[in-house]
Amino acid sequence: MSNQPQQIQVKITDDVLKGVYANMAQIAHSREEFVIDFLNLMPPSGIVSARVYLSPAHTKRLVAALLDNVKKYEDQFGKIDEGSSQAPEIGFKTA
Repeated sequence: MSNQPQQIQVKITDDVLKGVYANMAQIAHSREEFVIDFLNLMPPSGIVSARVYLSPAHTKRLVAALLDNVKKYEDQFGKIDEGSSQAPEIGFKTA
């Protein structure tokens, strides 16, 4: 039995490849899963651009990966300015 990692080919459709813009996210969870809604909010309205369901374990790995990448980004480009908290209607919220 080989100890070499298996290579997995991942395909992406043209629609997914284009990506979507989000300037807000809402996060909810149950015992079994986390749900992240990415929204494009342009007051007075907004639209959910994407909804992603994650297991709790995968959510924790995603958070660690995001923190690691933010650190690498700031090491290369400088501290990210989080902006003012004057606009609470735009940003990341938990449900």
